[in-house]
Amino acid sequence: MADGESGREDERGAVPAGGRSNGRASGSAEGAVGGGSFLPPAIEAAWGVRERPTKGPKPGLTLDRIVGAAVALASAEGLDAVSMGRVAKELGVSTMSLYRYVSAKSELYVLMQEAATGAPPELSPPGTDWRGAMAAWAWAMREVYHRNLWLLRVPVAGPPATPNMVAWWERALVALEGTGLDEGSVLSVTMLVAGYVKNEAAMTADLAAVVAAGDDPPEEVMARYARTLRRLADPEAYPAVTRVLGSGVLDVADAPEDEFRFGLDRILDGVAVLVAGKGTRS
Repeated sequence: MADGESGREDERGAVPAGGRSNGRASGSAEGAVGGGSFLPPAIEAAWGVRERPTKGPKPGLTLDRIVGAAVALASAEGLDAVSMGRVAKELGVSTMSLYRYVSAKSELYVLMQEAATGAPPELSPPGTDWRGAMAAWAWAMREVYHRNLWLLRVPVAGPPATPNMVAWWERALVALEGTGLDEGSVLSVTMLVAGYVKNEAAMTADLAAVVAAGDDPPEEVMARYARTLRRLADPEAYPAVTRVLGSGVLDVADAPEDEFRFGLDRILDGVAVLVAGKGTRS
């Protein structure tokens, strides 16, 4: 991203954008078409409650095409490659033409996240207990991140408020309905699991990028790391590290799925204690 580009792209005010059909807003949002409601422009666009431009800059240009091009660019080159100018170039249109559909790059990010995340799958058959349902939810969300690693770099714009993001939130809340926890605790558990999934995906992706930058397989990278620590870490200064090195666990690269499963199980173990006591956050 070129210096100053983000500022220029985000200074523009809201303009009418192309509507989307992947969700419907309830209440009075339908009466607030065209950026005139209290909703951020990206949220209006995601719920399809913004009017379409009456004068199109180019036949065939739509919000879906713009978002699709941006997602494809992020998938191929990373989020930093996405700019209004670059997306316009990919579509063969002028940069200004995009602003009739998307008011700023920050809005485009929200719509990209919505498109790439997609609707949640039907996670568990009826009768599945809360733990199985939450585990399935976490694994499904992890798959979304690993399929679209650039999502991990999208700045947080606020709580989930787009159709697909709200649908994922709904799935988690429903999974926890039978726990007997109060609504505040249910929300906190959902945030805890979601945070773990995102953090693990980011860490795994970063480590994978380090390994990919070299020519050695993960097993050799870990073995070399263990050899380096054995040479540098004084046993008297680092007795705990020395014990770990002596066990040989650092000589073998565990599968990322194993690490994710271990961490998720420990979190759900803690939630199970809370459920057993029908506790609350307080």
